[in-house]
Amino acid sequence: MSRPRRPLRCLAVLAVLLAGGGLAACGNHHDEEARVQHIEGEGFYLSLGELKYQVQMSRQLNPGDVQDRSLLSGVPAAERELSSQEVWFGIFLQVENESGEPLEPSGDIEIIDTQERVFEPLELEEANVFAYRPDDPIPPGEILPVADTPAYDSPIRGSLLLFKLPRTALDNRPLELKIEGDVFPPQTGIIDLDV
Repeated sequence: MSRPRRPLRCLAVLAVLLAGGGLAACGNHHDEEARVQHIEGEGFYLSLGELKYQVQMSRQLNPGDVQDRSLLSGVPAAERELSSQEVWFGIFLQVENESGEPLEPSGDIEIIDTQERVFEPLELEEANVFAYRPDDPIPPGEILPVADTPAYDSPIRGSLLLFKLPRTALDNRPLELKIEGDVFPPQTGIIDLDV
């Protein structure tokens, strides 16, 4: 009678666990201890508390393009001029409130490049009807941009976060959009942008 081979059985179980962990690492990453969620690409949902964030699109904006001009309205006077080494970069974000009460979306959003440089969105004046406004609560079960607004009725269906980036930031990809959730315990979401 042969006796059971426990070391081989343990190795087999360990191999299965490691393979499962490797598969779980594909796609979206979630670090429970640090409460950081990492989404690899636009179009996927990022849940922070009871709000779901989704990047509809990100792209460089051209001030000479008729359609992009309306997106660039409401830029503060001190920020209106671009140097030859800067670009306008827009992120169109949709936020869904899955709760039963009005919630404000995050106002703590930034872009980080591979050189660890951090860029914050410009605070656009009220004249920009496409702007992301974190101080406006989202009604229960609704999304931002709110229905029947220019941002909602546009083909992109996202509220605009406008950044002034150095051209070199576009070379240091992937750019990451970092969103700090306004929840407890604190949660952070990172979305890789498809530049």
